Amino acid sequence: MTIEENRNENEAAIRESIDRFAKALGAKDVDGCMAVFAPEIVSFDILPPLQAVGADAFVKHWHEFFESYQGPLDVEFPDVSVSADDNVAFSYCLHRIVGTLKNGHKTDFWLRWTAGWRKTNGKWLIVHEQVSVPADLASGRALLDLKP
Repeated sequence: MTIEENRNENEAAIRESIDRFAKALGAKDVDGCMAVFAPEIVSFDILPPLQAVGADAFVKHWHEFFESYQGPLDVEFPDVSVSADDNVAFSYCLHRIVGTLKNGHKTDFWLRWTAGWRKTNGKWLIVHEQVSVPADLASGRALLDLKP
């Protein structure tokens, strides 16, 4: 296999993982979401605290997030950029989540998502992720109404 073919195969495998992740996220499937993360995941997520280190800490984010919504979520990961070599890769995109909170408030917001991947035993897993939203520095408020 050529270097280019190997790179294309790795990038395709990561895109498939992101597609499975998006489906699990939409279905509020904690185990499905966690399946793409390494046990040693370090996450800088939109939920507090500032960082979650390790799968045991990180899984709490998923439970908290999903418990705040009623019904399934609409999730998009359009235009994902992926760059991979043999053992490490990164991906980034804007991604959208639409749903209804348990209090009846409808949400529709775009997040910035960056993931660092490592290939272990032939499987690509996220070892670091950064999820963020822009903020208005004057007010200190997150800007959840921005659209691409």
